[in-house]
Amino acid sequence: MKQVNIPFSEKAMDECGVFGFYNNDGLDSIAITHDALFGLQHRGQISAGITVNENEVFSTVKELGVVSEVFTPKVLAKLKSGKITVGHVRYTSSQSLDRAANQPLVLRYREGSIAISANGAITNFPEIRKELERGGAIFQSNSNAELMGYVIATERCATDNLEDAVLRAMGKLKGAYSAVICAPTRLIGFRDCYGFRPLCIGKLKNSYIIASESCAIDSVGGEFVRDVEPGEMVVITEDGFFSYHQQKKSEKTSFCIFEYVYVARPDSVIDGVSVHTARIRLGELLYKEYPIEADMVCGVPDSGIIAAEGYAKASGIPFGMGFMKNKYIGRKVGTGMEKKKRLMQTKLTALRSNIEGKRVIVIDDSIIRGETTKHIVGLLRDAGAKEVHILISSPPFVSPCYFGIDIHDKESLIATHMSVDEIRQEIGADSLGYLSVESLRESVKDAHIDLCDGCFTERYSAEVPTHFFVDKYANKINRK
Repeated sequence: MKQVNIPFSEKAMDECGVFGFYNNDGLDSIAITHDALFGLQHRGQISAGITVNENEVFSTVKELGVVSEVFTPKVLAKLKSGKITVGHVRYTSSQSLDRAANQPLVLRYREGSIAISANGAITNFPEIRKELERGGAIFQSNSNAELMGYVIATERCATDNLEDAVLRAMGKLKGAYSAVICAPTRLIGFRDCYGFRPLCIGKLKNSYIIASESCAIDSVGGEFVRDVEPGEMVVITEDGFFSYHQQKKSEKTSFCIFEYVYVARPDSVIDGVSVHTARIRLGELLYKEYPIEADMVCGVPDSGIIAAEGYAKASGIPFGMGFMKNKYIGRKVGTGMEKKKRLMQTKLTALRSNIEGKRVIVIDDSIIRGETTKHIVGLLRDAGAKEVHILISSPPFVSPCYFGIDIHDKESLIATHMSVDEIRQEIGADSLGYLSVESLRESVKDAHIDLCDGCFTERYSAEVPTHFFVDKYANKINRK
C-alpha cells in the first residue's frame, strides 16, 4: 500500500480545490484537467483525482499524494478524453488518512450516476447524516462530498431533473461549500448562499470551465468569465450555459477574508479583487500601523513575501531575501515533535549573508500555535541578525473557523491565552505586531461581496453549529 506523509504545517489550511470541464471542442480533457489541478495544488496536497465521462461511462483515478505522484504517464494513459471531466485536490489536517474520502466521489443511484468534487464544510452535517442513516443510507466515509451526494441523490428521486434536485439540496445544506458535479449529460457548479468558498467560470475556445480559482483557468490557457455568485448554480449542457439561483437568498454574503491573506494563489482574482494586489496592500497598511526603523524587510516564504514587498514599497526600506525554502523535501522518518522539528529545520534556512548584523523586519501571514514563528526568529538570531521584528499581515486568530479553514481547536491558538507582548516574549522577537481588523478589511474593500472575519472577531455571518465539528477522520461525530 502506498504510504503518504502528511506535511507538517502550522498554517491555517483550506480543505480542497475543485475543477470541472465541459468539452465542446474535442480537446484533451484529461491533459487540461491534469494541468488545472497543478494550478490548484496549493489548496490540497494529500490526494488528487480525476473523473471523466466518456459517452456517459464514468472512469476515475484518485489516490493519496500530490498531482505529480498520482498521475504518472502510465496512469494518465489509462484515461481517455471525454465530454465532461471533473478533478479534485484534497487537504486534511489528520494524521490518519481516510482513503474513502478521496475525490471525485462517484455515486450510482436509481436515476443514474454523478461524480462530485467539493470544498468546504457542512455545518449541519450530523443532523443530515443521522436523518439519512435512519432511512437506510450506508456511508463509506465522513466526507462532506459523500453527504452532499447523498442529499442530491435523495432529492433527485423526488424531482423531475437534476437541476431541481441540486437547488433543493442547496436549501438543506448549511455552511460553506463550492462544488462541481459531472452528470451523464451536463456539468454543474454551485456555491453556498453566503459565498464562503470561491468558485468561478471560464472559457477555453467554445468549452467551459468551473474552478475554485481563476489561476486554474489561466494555467490551461482559458479566459476568466466571472465568479459563480453566492447561492448560484450554473449548468452546462450541449444546449449551452444556464444559471439558476436559490429561491431563498441569505440576507448577506460572506466570503472568507483569509483567502486573500493566505489560502488563494497570488495570481487569482476572486470576487473582483486581485489576491496579489490585496497582499501588497496588506504590507502597505502594516507599515502605516507599524513604522519600524530597520535595514531590511523580508517575507516568510511563500505567503509573506508579497506583503513584505508592500511594506518595503511603503517604507522605503530595502526588500531582501531572508530565507531559502527547500521545495524538494522528501519524507521524514520518525514520529511526533521530533519529526516536526526536523521538518521545520529542513524546510527553511536563513541567508546569513543578507541577515548578519542587520535589523530585520519579517512579515508572515499568521501565527497559529507559535512554534514555527519561534523557529523563524531563532534562525535569524543564529544567522547574526541584530534585531528581529515580526509583523503579521492579519489579526490574531481568536476563534475557530466553522466554514472550511482548518482552525478547529480554540485552545491551540496562542492568541487566545497570551497577550501580544507575551507572544513576543515566547517567540523571542524584539517586537511583534498584528494587522488590525480594520486594515485587513481596507485591503479588500473593492470585493464584490461581504466578507467573513469570524476567526479574528468571533462574529460570523452564518449560523455556527452547536456541536462544533464533525471528526471526519476518526469515523465518529464530535458532539461537543
